[in-house]
Amino acid sequence: MSRYRLAIDMGGTDIKTGVVDEQFRIIRRHVIPTGPDRPFEVVVADMAQAAKDVAAMCNLTFKDFPCVGVGVPSCINPHSGLLVFANNTNWRNAPLREELRKHIPIPVYIGNDANCAVVGEAMAGAARGKKDVLMITLGTGLGGGLLMNGKLYLGADGMGMEPGHTVLVHDGIECTCGLKGCLESYGSVIALIRQAHEAMEKHPESCLHKDMADNGGKLNGKIIFDCAIAGDKTAQQVVDQFLEYVANGIGSLVNLFRPEVILIGGGICDAGDYLMNPLNAKLPKYVFASDIIGCPPAIRATLGNAAGTIGAACLDCM
Repeated sequence: MSRYRLAIDMGGTDIKTGVVDEQFRIIRRHVIPTGPDRPFEVVVADMAQAAKDVAAMCNLTFKDFPCVGVGVPSCINPHSGLLVFANNTNWRNAPLREELRKHIPIPVYIGNDANCAVVGEAMAGAARGKKDVLMITLGTGLGGGLLMNGKLYLGADGMGMEPGHTVLVHDGIECTCGLKGCLESYGSVIALIRQAHEAMEKHPESCLHKDMADNGGKLNGKIIFDCAIAGDKTAQQVVDQFLEYVANGIGSLVNLFRPEVILIGGGICDAGDYLMNPLNAKLPKYVFASDIIGCPPAIRATLGNAAGTIGAACLDCM
């Protein structure tokens, strides 16, 4: 059995490749730009070449690996190998596996980036040793992945588990997906920024105005949390309401799946206890019979960007 695994983690900006060892450590990384507005076949050829190059950096070839795992931030059908839709490239029903196999002579496994992240955290991160894990990623959107009895839950067609597009508010804010009231429209970082702007209009005294101006007129999640931590009342109210939405959405998922642990990922986790403590305090309100049967803890994911690479490398295990 091979000692090493190979992964491709495709993003809108970069294509990251990595070699992972038996202890699920990334022993070599290689990054190339994705490049804007390039043909599908050209980008895929670059993905394969980058994987070949990172293997060569370890004095390995494709034949030294059992497979290659590929993570993509899009709607993926892992059964057919089709990249159904990718926002960052506007590819639709692109035959990703078929095209990669033109360049790569070993089995190719593909998965959504959030699914790869939960696999990575289960193999080598905060959920190591856990078999039932719900992961929520708070970023530009709100993504997630789910392990059930040690296996990645994908649904009948392989495209299940889109927690950001469960409806939180009936006939609520229109989401980028076309639905209204999605959790993503209330619990993503983009939603947090919108909520902060709305609050700032009513509170010109808030330090959010100065900190946004100091950042070139742009607001981000870090500024909002930093102002809240510093004691700004407006920012505190925004963060509190934001976490109420997040807790509400996660609580509904807990009621369905009852995971052992809830992992929270994304750059917003840098807020640390200021994020996690109130989130854990709010969750039981939205979990059925939490006073009797308890509520699984929400904890920070630990692998950061490495989770997607490690998880992609291990997709064949799931």
